[in-house]
Amino acid sequence: MQEGEHTVTSNSSVIHRLPPPDGLYDAPPSPSPPPLLPPPPPPPPPPPPPPPRRRPSPRPPLPHHFSTIRTASLVTRQQRAREREAALREQLSGYQRMRRQHQKQLLGLENRLRAELADHQLRLDRELENQRLAAAAEADKLARRHQAIFEKEAKVALGEEKKFQQHILGQQKKELGNLLEAQRRHYKLRKEQLKEELQENPSTPKREKQEWLLRQKETLQQLQAEEEAALLCRQRQYFDLQCRQYKRKMLLARHNLDQDLLREELNKKQTQKDLECATLLRHHESTQELETRQLTTLQRTRSDLARCQHQTELANQREYNHRRHQELRQKHAAQVRQQPKNLRELQIKKQFQDTCKIQTRQYKALRSHLLESTAKSQHKALLKRLKDEQTRKLAALAEQYDHSINEMLSTQAGTRWRPNGGQKTRRDPKGSNPGRETRREPNGDAPGAKKRARNLKGT
Repeated sequence: MQEGEHTVTSNSSVIHRLPPPDGLYDAPPSPSPPPLLPPPPPPPPPPPPPPPRRRPSPRPPLPHHFSTIRTASLVTRQQRAREREAALREQLSGYQRMRRQHQKQLLGLENRLRAELADHQLRLDRELENQRLAAAAEADKLARRHQAIFEKEAKVALGEEKKFQQHILGQQKKELGNLLEAQRRHYKLRKEQLKEELQENPSTPKREKQEWLLRQKETLQQLQAEEEAALLCRQRQYFDLQCRQYKRKMLLARHNLDQDLLREELNKKQTQKDLECATLLRHHESTQELETRQLTTLQRTRSDLARCQHQTELANQREYNHRRHQELRQKHAAQVRQQPKNLRELQIKKQFQDTCKIQTRQYKALRSHLLESTAKSQHKALLKRLKDEQTRKLAALAEQYDHSINEMLSTQAGTRWRPNGGQKTRRDPKGSNPGRETRREPNGDAPGAKKRARNLKGT
């Protein structure tokens, strides 16, 4: 039963009244066109039971509204139809609510997994950064220690070089002193020898002796000076050679030290890089395991939700298929029950169409004959009169067709229910419809007969 209908139930029927003036109930649906049958006497109204509670008095029905009588079976079918529609709406809303819940659950799970992955990545980055900072601190400490070793070795090398140079200079100075001492002894000895030689030749004048002795002294001093200069030159060359050899030795030692320290630094960096690479590999494996676990969880959740959704859709589809199967079975049963009636209706309709075609051909022949035998000025009035007469006769045929159908239905079905304009009315053996009056046109035709005649003629 629709919303807003005022219903009074009797032993065999339910009466739906019009809504009250305050708009608490909706108006009943508009009736279908009345059949072309004589109006039967209206049945006596059933006694209404006392209302359970006070309701506002209904307004009088308008000219185009009237109270309808609905049977209990019709009301039951309408209630079941509304219950089915409500169940379908509830099913659809439940399905949509389930979809929204699934989407919300998936979105929450994705956000939670994304936050977990971000925290995991942040923790790994912090660990790697701490490790890199520790490695940089160790590298700085090693560089400072190497710098201290370099400075210490440079000081030691400078001191050793000075000691070495002083040692060589001391030796050369001692050697020079020995040479000078030997030259003095040799000079003294040579001087004595020259004096002895002069004494052996007493005939030589004294002046010549002095000049010869002076020349001998100068020659000896020159030889000693040359010998001293040669010694100094040799000592200087030796000093330079020894200094170069010592510097070469110190440079080789410095180079070896540099290589050792550089090798130590490279080994330390290699160790740190290996440790960092191992840490990165461990982080990559950990991140990969976490992503795999998250993807597995997300995929399993999606599969579960999809399976739940598919099961719900399958259950709904099965329910729909079962309902449609029942409806088709009922429809098929109704068609089987109505098959003789439908065949008879088709026969009557075919007979009516054949009659309309014959009548149309006759009117065409009559129109041609009359047009040939009348003046041209009277053709328009003649055509209009023929058209009106043809329409009236087709309307009479349509009314006869409706009357034949109603008599056939009354004969076959008796008190069977037949759909009429969205409602179902009960027909008596004469084909009457209670509560309805047949309205005719001023020319005596039933309302809608001309239109139905044109439709039937066209079909």
